[in-house]
Amino acid sequence: MSDDPISDWILSEGNATQITRTSPIGGGCINNARRYDTDAGSFFVKTNRGIGPSMFEGEALGLGAMYETRTIRVPRPFKVGPLPTGGSYIIMEFIDFGASRGNQSVLGRKLAEMHKAGKSEQGFGFDVDNTIGSTPQINSWTSDWIEFYGKHRLGYQLKLILDQYGDSTIYQKGKRLVKNMAPLFQNIVIEPCLLHGDLWSGNISSDKNGEPVILDPACYYGHNEAEFGMSWCAGFGGSLYNAYFEVMPKQPGFEKRREIYLLYHYLNHYNLFGSSYRSSAMSIIDDYLLMLGV
Repeated sequence: MSDDPISDWILSEGNATQITRTSPIGGGCINNARRYDTDAGSFFVKTNRGIGPSMFEGEALGLGAMYETRTIRVPRPFKVGPLPTGGSYIIMEFIDFGASRGNQSVLGRKLAEMHKAGKSEQGFGFDVDNTIGSTPQINSWTSDWIEFYGKHRLGYQLKLILDQYGDSTIYQKGKRLVKNMAPLFQNIVIEPCLLHGDLWSGNISSDKNGEPVILDPACYYGHNEAEFGMSWCAGFGGSLYNAYFEVMPKQPGFEKRREIYLLYHYLNHYNLFGSSYRSSAMSIIDDYLLMLGV
């Protein structure tokens, strides 16, 4: 293996003849990020000294799938590989961000266009497992959405909470909700749509032309409404939803399902950051158990 596989790729397949500057980019809490300036343009490179290439491979596959829809701008992935001293890297397109997060109605419309274009013939899931933050996200292909979401999203997070904190109360109540949540999905058709999967304010930006850019995905094919599960950290306004629903019409019961999709991310935050997120997750579970009469 080369001593510097990143520079080697940039100077060969990246079509550059010289790297003029590298500079660190802040903002991430899991990986290190650098900008590589060259005579063939700039590249964005993330490295992680402690994790093998599988995490970045999942990210690259997600970025590639979103890029292929030709709907919303994402950084185009170029190369993933291992580092000679351990760890891994990903090289992708460098996007010069604008001053704002862009127009919310344009973001809503483009998200809906991505959901409409990104379809799966294999059901719900993704070609590889990936991560949501640093938590594993299981994407085994499943034909039924309620089964997929109950097992690989809510159920997986609940088991992590039980194993990590011994919190049998939220585990048992959460499992009861999973077992009885089917009525929330009555009278709707759920098609697998390509989701970004972790859409919060830190993963939304705009380019110099003001066009929205989304990054750092946790992609899978799922119910389009699940895309709004991080809305409590995203600052989405009415204009975003209005523009979204013009392209992807709102389905009956959207409001009553809204918090079932927030729950996945509250449970994940409980697992990642501790018990300050427990009460939000518990409140959602209790409200649904009451609503469903179980």
